[in-house]
Amino acid sequence: MEQKMKLLIINPGSTSTKISVYENEKSLFEKSRFHDAPVLLQYPHVNDQVPFRYGVILEMLKEGGVDPAEIDVVVGRGGSAYTQPSGVTVIDRKLYEDTVAAVGGSEHAAKLGVMLAWRFIQDYPVPAYTLNPTNVDEYCDFARLTGIRGIYRFGHSHTLNQKAVAEFHARSMGRRYEDCRFIVAHIDGGITVGAHDHGRMVDGSMGADGEGSFSPTRIGYVPVLELLDYLQEHSLDEVRRMCSRSGGFVSLFGTSNSDTIHAMVDRGDRKAALVWNTMIYQICKNIGEMSAVLCGKVDAILLTGGLMRFNDIAEGIRERCGWIAPIHVYPGEMEQDALALSVLKVLRGQAEARIYSGKPVWQGFEGITF
Repeated sequence: MEQKMKLLIINPGSTSTKISVYENEKSLFEKSRFHDAPVLLQYPHVNDQVPFRYGVILEMLKEGGVDPAEIDVVVGRGGSAYTQPSGVTVIDRKLYEDTVAAVGGSEHAAKLGVMLAWRFIQDYPVPAYTLNPTNVDEYCDFARLTGIRGIYRFGHSHTLNQKAVAEFHARSMGRRYEDCRFIVAHIDGGITVGAHDHGRMVDGSMGADGEGSFSPTRIGYVPVLELLDYLQEHSLDEVRRMCSRSGGFVSLFGTSNSDTIHAMVDRGDRKAALVWNTMIYQICKNIGEMSAVLCGKVDAILLTGGLMRFNDIAEGIRERCGWIAPIHVYPGEMEQDALALSVLKVLRGQAEARIYSGKPVWQGFEGITF
């Protein structure tokens, strides 16, 4: 008889903390707490949120009737360390320290998954893992180079959910993810769009770094010269914070609550309608970019994330992008199952977990020096 293992899944986002407890493949419960931007902005740095979010996790476990001492394995979403290959990775001290330091050069709430898992295992010593963190890097060379020597683009996206949804959709087609070409848009508190080419995310928007559409918490693309002018009257720290925490809806309305903004749209508020429909417009532009990356050979456009509960987003994208490929909508996310089931394969010896190397995936263009 197979041993029963309880897995705690920790999934922090830019506007929420979500946990699940699994007993092997069975989800015993799932809970999520929304955190409006003014609450999280009380903490000067993302790292400062750990005590607050850890307390929220313990509260949700208590509400679910689970004693933390019963947990056998903890799995946390991740990001902000050096870029990593896709797959399951052991959470060890090196990964934890590089995550805290954000050596990968980008701050994102997903990093708290590794940090909260590490915090948990200090109190309850159990194995800890992460899967497909935001800093998975599978980019092609064309996606890396910029017009400034020494500045390069790298993988930084909602890799976990994008890959989970792409793999699920491929199975629904009776095909393998590794045999398909998809454009996947994760649309929630942060928004990223990725080009998936035969099992690799070869390009994508670096949402928390100021690329793609603005979102409830992020600025998206901003003209560089305009931003430099803005910096004359605002601090660098303020602008960094706006890239991932206080831009988008927060800057324009003072809240990251999409339900509030959409209710304003429904009431006929012209400002809210302009902002909301501009966000959709910019998502469509990003999807068009990724269709060019895939040379127009796209099996499907997959729309996922929490904001896909609003039907007008899918309608707007179909209107502008339906000619590219069939569009399929997966509201919410598949991250909890992906985190749990992938680690279960490792625990059963069906797959191997990587050890974090402490080095970026990409080491430069072969045979070329700038």
